[in-house]
Amino acid sequence: MFEMKPLPYAPGALGEYMSARTLEFHYGKHYKTYVDTLNKLIAGTQFDHLPLEEIIQKTYGKAEYQAIFNNAGQVYNHEMFWNSMTPNGGGAPQGRLAEKIQEAFGSFEKFKEEFKNAAITQFGSGWAWLAVDGGKLKIIKTANGDTPIARGVRPLLNLDVWEHAYYLDYQNRRADFAENFLQHLVKWPESD
Repeated sequence: MFEMKPLPYAPGALGEYMSARTLEFHYGKHYKTYVDTLNKLIAGTQFDHLPLEEIIQKTYGKAEYQAIFNNAGQVYNHEMFWNSMTPNGGGAPQGRLAEKIQEAFGSFEKFKEEFKNAAITQFGSGWAWLAVDGGKLKIIKTANGDTPIARGVRPLLNLDVWEHAYYLDYQNRRADFAENFLQHLVKWPESD
């Protein structure tokens, strides 16, 4: 059985960039539903008691397990999203990650441009990711409950661009949400 992981900050800690109301709905309703549904779907199956990442990898691309994959992916994606933000976050990364971003994208500004573009151009619901694929940093986007780990790609951080992640605060301004995520919320991983 999976349990909801606690938020790493209070619901109101992200201030004007993500309201307590948004987090209460997003965490307390949407994320909770994915956890509860996943538990119901895997109860008594071969997936019961497996780690989350293994469930995702074993159900990926298999039509008969699509519902399990979708919910497992959404649990994983949301848990990464909560940890991709921090109060007083944002700005440029430091150290080795900053060097890797410079190497992969040419500059931090170019990275920001490409990351925001991935977030804005993801049609419908989905995610924008900074990930390591084949030892190189890449920006990717996935739809719905899809997640890079299904294909052996290691995510470093993500941005949820499902409407429930931002609509109460930003309405249809996904670009503003992506900008504020990078400027004020992102929690850069300590290593790449």
